Amino acid sequence: MTFSHIPNFTQTPLSPSIFQMEDTYEKEDLLNLSLAIVTNSGSDERTSKRKRRDTLSPMQQHSYEGCEGKIYRLLQMREQMLKLESHKVRKAVVVEDGNGLHLIHLLLVTATAIDQNKVGSALENLSELYQNVSLNGESMQRVVAYFADGLAARLLTRKSPFYDMIMKEPTNEEEFFAFTHLYRVSPYYQFAHFTANQSIIEAFEREEAINNRTLHVIDFDISYGFQWPSLIQSLSEKASSGNRISLRVTGFGRSLEELQETENRLVSFSKGFHNLTFEFQGLLRGSKLIYLKKKKDETLVVNLVFYLDTLHNYLEVSDTLKSIHSLKPSIVILVEQEGSRSSRSFLSRFMESLHYFAAMFDSLDDCLPLESAERLGIEKNHLGKDIKSLLNDDNISGMNCPKHEKKETWKARMGSHAFRAGKLSSKSMIQAKLLLKIRTHYCPHQFDGESSGGFRVFERDDGRAVSLGWQDRCLLTASLWHCV
Repeated sequence: MTFSHIPNFTQTPLSPSIFQMEDTYEKEDLLNLSLAIVTNSGSDERTSKRKRRDTLSPMQQHSYEGCEGKIYRLLQMREQMLKLESHKVRKAVVVEDGNGLHLIHLLLVTATAIDQNKVGSALENLSELYQNVSLNGESMQRVVAYFADGLAARLLTRKSPFYDMIMKEPTNEEEFFAFTHLYRVSPYYQFAHFTANQSIIEAFEREEAINNRTLHVIDFDISYGFQWPSLIQSLSEKASSGNRISLRVTGFGRSLEELQETENRLVSFSKGFHNLTFEFQGLLRGSKLIYLKKKKDETLVVNLVFYLDTLHNYLEVSDTLKSIHSLKPSIVILVEQEGSRSSRSFLSRFMESLHYFAAMFDSLDDCLPLESAERLGIEKNHLGKDIKSLLNDDNISGMNCPKHEKKETWKARMGSHAFRAGKLSSKSMIQAKLLLKIRTHYCPHQFDGESSGGFRVFERDDGRAVSLGWQDRCLLTASLWHCV
């Protein structure tokens, strides 16, 4: 594997409008909008809370009419925060102490109040949070701002116009630019993709005598196809005009538009490599695997990069792994975000998510300047979108949510579905270290196991996994699996 080609699918200049702050309602409009909040008298089950989001009884609405003024003040605080000029950095009002930032403490108090249906207390805390956060401030202020949005939306019914205002989705173009910029400036996605591709190349090489120089990759989350240009290039370097290599990628995407655009980009890119035959087949996520069969003379690889924890529950994870095992692939590549403990409640998952995203926001300060429009776009249209969506996912509160699991949990789950862990080659580790040297502010001590700042990479489980971390926080882990 080489780093000579990082995906550069678009040269379109950034439009200033892409990174503008979201539109806000005028005061007159706010006053005319009906307010609605969530309550659940006595029940701790989030499922029943969600069922009642859209159907509050007249008695419940009457009981919470006193909160309407607080909701309006809350939205005023949020509007003032959003109206800060993009170049202006609000100085933190709170300072760090031995137990962490006061902002974090206030955020956790707010999350607890929401989990306990203490709506009035939650609204007061959120109002205070909006007065002390900024989308252009320090990393802690920025990440807390998006978590505050997620919690505020969790208080509202999904029919409320305020819910739509807070949870406003970025356009497809904004999402694409945000993903593209994060891919280029941070080693996060590059680490996952290059580590996976190194194992794919090695699996192909091991079977060259029997695979008719044909490689088939099934990618369960195509994500614009950014992983595959480097693989196309590496395979081309192994091929010759008289000994061509065939690469077929079957990719699952979220929409037909994403699949078509991905196919166009990859096919166009592959045309520059005349000793390689490339084919792309796009399928919508959720499509059955019954039509996917391993051909007799091909190396079949399954790519599970940031996919399994997007599923709604462990039953879906189990069904997916059973279907994959039935294909008898040569290898399965698993890359997932990692948590530090097993989380089973809303608050424990909230804490895991907060630690993870705080590290991601902090790492961006090492990649982009504070005033960068690209940084704001990444945080608003990619990371911030994920935060708000996660906090308003019905499954986050359940025992059956595969989010931010420990490596050991994924290891046990793969083992229970007849997969055996394989050892990653030394090339994967060398390549990961080289990637950090090239793509980040390299610290010469970041590979010795010490938390010396910046990104670091380390082997785990006797070489059967490799992880990327930011300071002392593990962000993601890659592992290799074989069918038993």
